[in-house]
Order: sequence, then structure tokens, then C-alpha cells
Amino acid sequence: MKLVSKYFHELTTTELYELLKARAEIFVVEQTCVYQDLDDLDYNGLHVFYEENGKVLAYLRAFPKTDEKGTVQMGRFLTMNHGTGLGGRLLQEGLQQIKDKMNPKELFIHAQCYATGFYERAGFQICSEEFLEDDIPHVEMRLLL
Repeated sequence: MKLVSKYFHELTTTELYELLKARAEIFVVEQTCVYQDLDDLDYNGLHVFYEENGKVLAYLRAFPKTDEKGTVQMGRFLTMNHGTGLGGRLLQEGLQQIKDKMNPKELFIHAQCYATGFYERAGFQICSEEFLEDDIPHVEMRLLL
């Protein structure tokens, strides 16, 4: 298993295909959420993922938040096998990759409500009321760097 951290233009077509396949498997199939995944934010994004034998095991995407200079938004966070600790590992190593490559002052996420404790352990703080995004309860969270 290896950690990969690449901007969109650095991804191979096979890597991109595997990333999109993993996102569809988790967000569309597992969470039964029909939504527009291809939102043009991938183009300016940093894609951080663990892969093994060409398959994505865990993934996150980070991109500049357009309306807040110095803030990076993170999302599309997933693990293919839940409960293995790989999500926590990806979060820690992903945060380091984001810091090193994007140099933000702050990170911003829309977290699914059931996962807020996971992000709070990494230092994120809830900064909004609960809201529905694609019919799933979310909150906004921020992490000052």
C-alpha cells in the first residue's frame, strides 16, 4: 500500500478512473445518494489516496475555497473498507500533504453528521447548524493551521 498525492493534471487516466470508481461505489451505491459528483472542482484539486495493486483503498480531495483566500476545502473523503483505521491514517497524512503542497491558513469541510467525532479528533470544530446536503445531514467544520 502506498500514499499518492497528485494534482489533477498529474493523475494517470487509470488513477483517475479508479478514483471516480471508488467515489461512485461509496457515495452513489453504498450511501444510495444520487448526486453530481463531477463538479469541475477536481481540476484544481489535490487528490490524496492510498492505493494497492492499482485499486484505491482510501481517498480525499482538497481544493482552494473560491470565496476565502487562504482556505482549502476538503471533501470526497472515503475508505473502501470501514473500521480498519485507514481513514484516520489518511486524514493525518492527507492534512500534511495539504499543508505541504497548498499552504493554507485554514481547512473547511462539509462533514456528514455521523462523522463529526472523527474530524473533531483531528482538531476540526463545528461552525454551523445542521443542514441537508443531498438529503444527508451535514455540518460545516473548520481547522485553523
